[in-house]
Amino acid sequence: MEREINEFISYLHNVKKMSINTEMSYKRDLAKLNAYMAERGISDVSKLSPENLSDYIAFLKENNFSAATVSRNIACLKSFSHFLFKEGKIASDVSAGLKAPKVEKKIPEILTTKEVVMLLEQPNGDTPKDIRDKAMLELLYATGIRVSELISLKLDDVNIQMSYIVCRDANKERVIPFGHEAKRALSAYLDGVRDTMLENGKEDVLFVNCSGLPMSRQGFWKLIKYYAKKAGIDADITPHTLRHSFAAHLVENGADLKAVQEMLGHSDISTTQIYANMGRSRIREVYSKAHPRG
Repeated sequence: MEREINEFISYLHNVKKMSINTEMSYKRDLAKLNAYMAERGISDVSKLSPENLSDYIAFLKENNFSAATVSRNIACLKSFSHFLFKEGKIASDVSAGLKAPKVEKKIPEILTTKEVVMLLEQPNGDTPKDIRDKAMLELLYATGIRVSELISLKLDDVNIQMSYIVCRDANKERVIPFGHEAKRALSAYLDGVRDTMLENGKEDVLFVNCSGLPMSRQGFWKLIKYYAKKAGIDADITPHTLRHSFAAHLVENGADLKAVQEMLGHSDISTTQIYANMGRSRIREVYSKAHPRG
């Protein structure tokens, strides 16, 4: 089954042009499936059946995987099964009977405007690392991009003069503006600081680590945790928290939902709608606390 999984991941990359994150998620999900089936003596994809796929999903539920994780695994299995059927490796689509559980959309964790300011003000030194960190945090909040997109930005993706970045994901790209604070922080980083951090002058990625190599997801995750603790913020902040905060603050201040969708790169506006729902929830909360008969 391992060979077919590798062929499927290659298909996602070369034909479907899936994002790297999706490829990695599907690869992990299918590795779990392969291990489960191997323990039951099933190593050939032709032996897959609706029954053993249903048993696998039941196994995930029994082991307390979240509804969102189970739902993603089902989507992965369906895509894998369709691929195998189309390639003639199985006689029928064995995933047809799988149904995803209902996933309750959780209200994302966001920071208050005050907390965001506290976080962004933490890198305030004049060392190359402080200046780089300031630029990364300011740009992340200014644009709402994903951390994977932030660390993948190239020098040519940034237009300082016109204050926008070009963010690319698979075969799509979007242009996102940024404000004067992010512009100031980026200019300070690009005005000689980045060059002092480079091990060689050939690296075209925008943000580099202290060894002059591209910044990693783990490196930035540690960075944001460090500054959150330094700012005294109790919330469990992740890089995605700034993305959620960016969207929620825009919607709260009257931004058009369609424009926010385009900046975030959501394919479906219903995904962006949650930020508008958060605004309504906050209005109801304020009403119940402040109205004399609330």
